Amino acid sequence: MGQPDMPLHRSYKDAIRALNSLQSNYATIEAIRKSGNNRSANNIPEMVEWTRRIGYSPTEFNRLNIIHVTGTKGKGSTCAFVQSILKRYKNKDFATASRNSSSSTLASSRSNELEKPHITKVGLYSSPHLKSVRERIRINGKPLTEDLFTKYFFEVWDRLENSESNPSTFPQLSPGLKPAYFKYLTLLSFHVFMSENVDSAIYEVGVGGEFDSTNIIEKPTVTGVSALGIDHTFMLGNTLTDIAWNKSGIFKEGVPAVSVPQPEEGMNELVRRAEERKVKFFKVVPDRDLSDIKLGLAGAFQKENANLAIELAAIHLQKLGFKVDVKDDLPDEFVEGLSSATWPGRCQIIEEPENQITWYLDGAHTKESIEASSQWFTEKQTKSDQTVLLFNQQTRDGEALIKQLHGVVYPKLKFNHVIFTTNLTWSDGYSDDLVSLNISKEEIDNMDVQKALAETWNSLDKASRKHIFHDIETSINFIRSLEGSVDVFVTGSLHLVGGFLVVLDRKDLPN
Repeated sequence: MGQPDMPLHRSYKDAIRALNSLQSNYATIEAIRKSGNNRSANNIPEMVEWTRRIGYSPTEFNRLNIIHVTGTKGKGSTCAFVQSILKRYKNKDFATASRNSSSSTLASSRSNELEKPHITKVGLYSSPHLKSVRERIRINGKPLTEDLFTKYFFEVWDRLENSESNPSTFPQLSPGLKPAYFKYLTLLSFHVFMSENVDSAIYEVGVGGEFDSTNIIEKPTVTGVSALGIDHTFMLGNTLTDIAWNKSGIFKEGVPAVSVPQPEEGMNELVRRAEERKVKFFKVVPDRDLSDIKLGLAGAFQKENANLAIELAAIHLQKLGFKVDVKDDLPDEFVEGLSSATWPGRCQIIEEPENQITWYLDGAHTKESIEASSQWFTEKQTKSDQTVLLFNQQTRDGEALIKQLHGVVYPKLKFNHVIFTTNLTWSDGYSDDLVSLNISKEEIDNMDVQKALAETWNSLDKASRKHIFHDIETSINFIRSLEGSVDVFVTGSLHLVGGFLVVLDRKDLPN
C-alpha cells in the first residue's frame, strides 16, 4: 500500500489513513516467512536512526523513567496493574502540601518540588489496541485525544519527511521510506511522552525483546518478564530457551530484572542472561497471598501478574526516592491500584439485558491463555437457555486452541452454537482503526481458516450447531436473534475482541 499524499488540513482520519499505509501487506509477510529471513538484527540500529531523524537520541528517553515489560502472556495485564498503582502516587507530595500549607509556604514548597520524589504524569505504551489505535499511547490512564494524536502523529511524519539517512550507512532506508506500523507507533510514543513531560512510563514489548523496537531504551528503572510460552516461533524460536533468550534481551547492565516463576528451561536461560547482561539483581516474584484484595482484573491467573506488578512498581518507586516497603503488608496505594486496575478485553463481562445476553470476552490467543480464560468462563458462566462460542484465530494455530478450549470447557458445559468468523468488523469492511493488511482479501472472502476450524470442532462435538460468518457484525446480529437467555464466550484473538467491542458500541444495530 503506497503512502498517501497529505492534504493541507490534516485530520485524525488522515492520520489513521497514513498509519495504515505503513502496515506490511500480506504478500510481503508471506515472502519474508518463506525466505526465513526476518531481518531482526537490523531492527535496533534502524530504530536508533529513525529516532535521530525525529530529533532525539535514546539516551534522552532515560528521563521518562521507564519500566520495561516483556513476556508471552500477561504482560499487558501486568502493565495495567503497574499503571494503576503508579497513578496513586501521582502528585502525591504536591497534593499534601497544597492541603496543609498556607499560601506563603506553598510557593517555597513548589520551588522544592522537583527535588522531592514525585510523579506528575504516567505514560503507558502497549499493544495491540482493541477499538482505537489511540489506546496504545496513554497518559494517566487515558488514551490520547484525537486532536493530540493527530498533532503528534504529523509532527513525527513531517520530521521523517524532512530528513534523510546516510545511504552508505543505511542503504535500506531510502528517501521517503517510513518505519513500519509498530515502529512508527513506538517512535510516536516516545515523542508524545517527551513532549507531554511524562516522568514515569511503562513500555510493553511488542514481540520478543532483543530486537523489539522498544528495546532502544537504555536505562529503564526496572525490567520485568511475565509468563513465558511458545508463541511467535518464526521470530523467537521453537523452544523456551530460545524464547527466554529473546525476551531477556531487554535486561540492561546495572538495572534490576524481575520475573514470575517460569518452567525450568526458560528460567535457566533468564538467569544466565541476567548474569551475562550484568543486571543489578535478578529476582523471582514471591507468591504473595492476595486473597484479601479483589483484583480489578478478573481471573485466578491474574494473581501472578499482580505480584509481578507489585515488584516492578516498588522497585520503580524506590528508584525515584519514594519510601515504599512491600515485604509485609502492601501500602494502601498498592491495594487501591490493584483493585481498581482495568484492562478491557481480558476476562471482561458485558451485560446486555435488553437482549438477555451476557458476553464473556477474553482475547486469549496461546494455548496457555486459552486454558486460563476457558477455566474463567466455566466458573463465571450462568445457567442460561443457550450457550454460544464466538471464535477466531487468523494467523496462529487456531485448531490447537479450540482443542484446548474444548478440553477445558466440555467436562462442565456444552455449547449450543459455535460461530467462526473473520476479524472483519462490519459486513462492508473494517473500522478505520482496525484495518488489517496482513491478511489477504482472498483469505477473508474464502473463509478457509473458519471452515477448517469448523471441521476441527465438528470432530470434537457433532451435537452443537456450527456457523461460519463473514464478519463480526453479522455474527452479533445472529446471536441477538437467538431466543431466551444467552451466554456468549468471545475468544481466540484480541483483534476479534476489539472488533466485537466496536460493533457492540453501535446502538443502532438491528436486534
